[in-house]
Amino acid sequence: MAKKQSPHIFERLALIGIGLIGSSIARVAKRDNLVGHISVSARTQKSLDKAMELGIADSVSLDQKAAVKDADMVIICAPISAYQEIIEAIAPGLKPGAIVSDVGSVKQAVVRDLGSHIPEGIHLIPAHPVAGTEHSGPEAGFPELFTDRWCILTPPLGTDEKSIDAVEAFWKAAGSDVEIMDPGHHDQVMAMTSHLPHLIAYTIVGTATDLEKTLRNEVIKFSAGGFRDFTRIAASDPTMWRDVFLNNRDAVLEMLQRFSEDITALQRAIRWGEGDTLFELFSRTRDVRRGVIEAKQEKMYD
Repeated sequence: MAKKQSPHIFERLALIGIGLIGSSIARVAKRDNLVGHISVSARTQKSLDKAMELGIADSVSLDQKAAVKDADMVIICAPISAYQEIIEAIAPGLKPGAIVSDVGSVKQAVVRDLGSHIPEGIHLIPAHPVAGTEHSGPEAGFPELFTDRWCILTPPLGTDEKSIDAVEAFWKAAGSDVEIMDPGHHDQVMAMTSHLPHLIAYTIVGTATDLEKTLRNEVIKFSAGGFRDFTRIAASDPTMWRDVFLNNRDAVLEMLQRFSEDITALQRAIRWGEGDTLFELFSRTRDVRRGVIEAKQEKMYD
C-alpha cells in the first residue's frame, strides 16, 4: 500500500523567537494546517507561556538546541545581532536535511553570520517577509500579516532547489508573493524602500522631542496625518532597527547621501521661490504613490 502523503508543507517547524513575525507565522501555519508541529524557543519563560496560552505552539523550550530537534524547517525570528549566538547553539541539534531560514530585513549579514556555521547537509535559505507593524510580542501577531505582501528569498548560490521550492511553497501558502533575489541587491532595495524611511521617521520624531516643552506638546496635540505616520514608524522595535542600520550601513549611507543632496536642492528651491521646481518634484512623487497603490502595496499595518 502506498504511503499516504502528508497535507503539511513541513512536518515540524521550529521558531526561534515569538514576537510579531514569529507569532504571525505560527498563527497562519496553525490556521491553514501548513505544518504538523510547531516548536518555539524564546528568551523568556513568560513569552513561551504566552505562546502556549494563545495556542500557537505545540511545544516550547528555553533551550534552543532542544527546540530545533527533528525540525524540518527552522525560522530565526530574532534581532540580527543575536543570529551568530543562535546558530552556534542550534547547529549541533539540526537534523540532516533541515532548512534554516530567518525573517530579517538585511540579508548579506545573514549569509555572513549564519553561513559559516551551517553544518554540511543543512540548507540555508534566508527570507524576508516585507510586512510588519510597530507592535511586538506574541500577542501582536495575526495570520493575515503576510497576505498579498512580498517575501524575498536570498538563497546562496548552489542551494538545494527542492529546499528552495519548499520554502517558497510555505510563504505562498501563508499568503505572500515570493521573489528570489541576490542578498546584496536585496539590501540595496530595502535601504531605499524601508531602511531610509525609518531613519527619516526616527529623525523627525526625535527632532520633535527636542523642541521646547510647550511647542512639543502642541506638535503632539495637533499632529497632522504626516507626523502621525512618522510616529507610527518611529515606534518600531529599537533593537531590530539598531541592528538593521549597523548591518546594512553601506547601502543605507549611500541612500542617505542621495537623500541629503536632494533635500539640499529642495531647500534651495524653497529659499529662492522656485515654484516650478517644487511643482515638478511633487508631480513626480504623486506618480510613485499611484504606482504603490497599483502594486497593491498599500496596507495600514505595513
